[in-house]
Amino acid sequence: MMVENLMMKNSFNSGRKMLNEGADIIDIGGMSSRPNAEIISEVEELNRVLPITRTIHKHFPNAVLSIDTFRSEVAKQTIEEGVSIINDISAGTEDERIFDIAAQFNCPIILMHRKGNAQTMQQQTNYENILVEMVDYFIDKVNLARQKNVKDIVLDVGFGFSKTLEQNYFLLNNLAIFKQFDLPILAGLSRKSMLYNLLNSTPENALNATTAVNMIALQNGARLLRVHDVKEAVECVKIYNQLMKNKQR
Repeated sequence: MMVENLMMKNSFNSGRKMLNEGADIIDIGGMSSRPNAEIISEVEELNRVLPITRTIHKHFPNAVLSIDTFRSEVAKQTIEEGVSIINDISAGTEDERIFDIAAQFNCPIILMHRKGNAQTMQQQTNYENILVEMVDYFIDKVNLARQKNVKDIVLDVGFGFSKTLEQNYFLLNNLAIFKQFDLPILAGLSRKSMLYNLLNSTPENALNATTAVNMIALQNGARLLRVHDVKEAVECVKIYNQLMKNKQR
């Protein structure tokens, strides 16, 4: 299952291409989550995402759409326009009411791990034990979501968020620890700095590396991949599924 982030530029053609290539979910975002990215106003975020949501939902009514936001009002208004999944990189830290919106609309929510925000997260990479602290983080967030009557939860370990290059690879190698929650795990590794910095390359040249780590993530328990390159990710998933089919014989 692939999740592709779709910003404002050429949303119709981009959406059609992603769906034709096999994307299961189209992720719509109005604000960058990269380190030091500008935090825009709620009004500006809505002005960016609502036209995309309406366009994609109108032309592809059967497409599954998610909204990449930490704001409950943005989640609410886009759900009313056809979105069916909330993707919150703050896991309710920025706006706890987002759990109420997920429960109200019976909407799955993706909860990501990070510390701080876009401006501070890369300075918050100190952990006594990163796996223990992340498990504790998800215990708290999952319990809160369930207290709010949210039924469907996906965990995103947040590769590249509040983590050093070494920590990202340690986390990838130990991703299976999060299977203890018995919840779907999402891995967002596509063209990230943990790949191109290691290889002295660029994001544009990180497709091969992305495919390699996507396969590792699947083998270690990931069930959703958030990608930029849908066709290549679909091929990766097909190969993984064939491996698993043969393993079960």
